[in-house]
Amino acid sequence: MPFEPVILFFLLGLTAGIARSDLKIPGVLYESLSIFLLLAIGLKGGIELARHPVATLLPQALAVLATAAAIPLVAFPLLRRFGGLGRADAASIAAHYGSVSVVTFAVAAAWLAGRGIEAEGHLIVFLVLLEFPALMIGVLLARGAGNGTPWGRVLHEVFAGKSIVLLVGGLLIGWAAGPQGIQPLDRLFIDLFKGVLALFLLEMGLVAAGRLGDLRRAGPFLAGFAIGMPLAAGVLGALTGTLLGLSVGGATLLATLYASASYIAAPAAMRIAVPEANPALSIGAALGITFPFNLLLGVPAYHWLAGSLEGAFR
Repeated sequence: MPFEPVILFFLLGLTAGIARSDLKIPGVLYESLSIFLLLAIGLKGGIELARHPVATLLPQALAVLATAAAIPLVAFPLLRRFGGLGRADAASIAAHYGSVSVVTFAVAAAWLAGRGIEAEGHLIVFLVLLEFPALMIGVLLARGAGNGTPWGRVLHEVFAGKSIVLLVGGLLIGWAAGPQGIQPLDRLFIDLFKGVLALFLLEMGLVAAGRLGDLRRAGPFLAGFAIGMPLAAGVLGALTGTLLGLSVGGATLLATLYASASYIAAPAAMRIAVPEANPALSIGAALGITFPFNLLLGVPAYHWLAGSLEGAFR
């Protein structure tokens, strides 16, 4: 079976970064690509939301939020006890791993589509919802870090941040317009999506290569955590999706969401709420190890797990 092309773009960027190539993606282009991806993903979710009454998705959404909240609550004591990290750093890393990566989700969706595996479109709605709870839990866990938590600024950073504004905005536009209303924009937001994702992953490879040094300085526990925590969270996500009656593709995407780690919304929120936390640890683990691991090995593993669970429970 051929390797997913967009992942090869990531490997190209990673290799170029490790080799210290002078390859660079202009900052303005990177910002444009990220805006496009976030808006396109939101639009897709809105289109699917228009096909389903919101009330029918509410029970699933509540179950997904409840189980996902366990991830930062488990990660925090592990980081404190076995990683030897202070409260601030442990809370910040736990928040990153409880939140989600939009790009990892997009890669997993492309991986499934390339193999003709269908998945429920409303998983994008869960992606939007899962951005919030872990960040709030992370702030609560960090309250003992010695500073008064500026809740107003934190909430503003989370809800008014670029990723949330574009995802929620696209979701509402897609929901209001519906499949027929969005059809004239298909050539831009649907047909070009995978090509834009490939360019974005080229830049992510370069960035990930630059974070490897941070992890070498952090020690072996955090490197192991950056692989072990996504695997455990992926099991929880696949099990939750299977019990909720999702298809194998849908359970795979939910497992990918649970296993992913945020490197957009979480760093912004933690920078305000826990300024004494070392961002090199959280971003280095999330982007330097977890992101490549999920792209190269995690998504196929979650798909295998989802298929195995479906066979066991149905």
